[in-house]
Amino acid sequence: MIETISNDIETEPQPVAEQAAGDEEALDAYSRTVVSAARLASPAVVNIEVRHGKSTDQHGRPQGGGSGSGFVFTPDGFILTNSHVVHGAARIEAGLPDGRRFGAELVGEDPDTDLAVIRVDGPNLPTVVLGDSAKLKVGQLVVAIGNPYGFQYTVTAGVVSGVARSIRSVSGRLVDNVIQTDAALNPGNSGGPLVNGRAEVVGVNTAIIRPAQGLCFAIPSNTATFVAGQLLRFGRVKRSYVGLGGQDVPLHRRIVRFHKLTGDGGVLAIQVEPGSPADRAGIREGDIIVEFDGIPIEHMDELYRLLTEDRVGKTTEMVVLRGLELQALLITPADKKSEARNLNGESN
Repeated sequence: MIETISNDIETEPQPVAEQAAGDEEALDAYSRTVVSAARLASPAVVNIEVRHGKSTDQHGRPQGGGSGSGFVFTPDGFILTNSHVVHGAARIEAGLPDGRRFGAELVGEDPDTDLAVIRVDGPNLPTVVLGDSAKLKVGQLVVAIGNPYGFQYTVTAGVVSGVARSIRSVSGRLVDNVIQTDAALNPGNSGGPLVNGRAEVVGVNTAIIRPAQGLCFAIPSNTATFVAGQLLRFGRVKRSYVGLGGQDVPLHRRIVRFHKLTGDGGVLAIQVEPGSPADRAGIREGDIIVEFDGIPIEHMDELYRLLTEDRVGKTTEMVVLRGLELQALLITPADKKSEARNLNGESN
């Protein structure tokens, strides 16, 4: 006969005062992190006002404008923001939290990643540090900072909900490896920084899903760093085109050992555009890209960096994991193209 044994060990209840003190200590630690990140990063967050034409209303005030946010990332006044904030602007102004306002010039924009760089000319400009978005973990604390409508700055805090999302940019291109967070983005916060607890920028806030709660997205800082470098050098992003959308995925250690791969991750093809170079090369949805031109691929950002303009028309070997087998496919990147499509999300 099996007898049920009850646990007669009594646990001593924790005093209410101690519980409250523990809760207060945890809350204070959380609050200190958010306050510190906001204090360090917010001086570099700017309000951006744009005018799209010269028309004025009956009182002589400019019409046909918009606003957003951005952040200064170099001491000589270069500012990162969203492409959709400044696209088509006839006039751009940037205002800092300390009250200073500057006329800004557009250095370059990349609608495919919804990123743009503008520049202001001013002394003693505060800056932020661009961090490594590849180190982000799901559940990690992040803080979204904006400077909407000149109201100094706004701060919302949350966690990273996902690190391998895909959304449509304003050009219709699938932007891969996007950060999803529940840190609320308010109207006018587009282009502001998403920072970690050390006040390092890990993303550029870009879009929300209007009907949903807590679905906000940011372009990862590693993508922003690459795009900003291209815009500073050329005024545009020089890239070739293969026609696939992907996201970072880990690989099982047995597969890594069996195939003697140098990395423990790859890029999962989640979309292959019909008639694209990827389609013609035989890449299928579900394939995992692990190598391009002999170079190991673990992140989508790495593939982006390799798809430079000089690869257009050059046949290159791409190695994919299909099921449990490796396959080497020949792909010929084409000129970059952007075809308008319906957005899955709505730009903020």
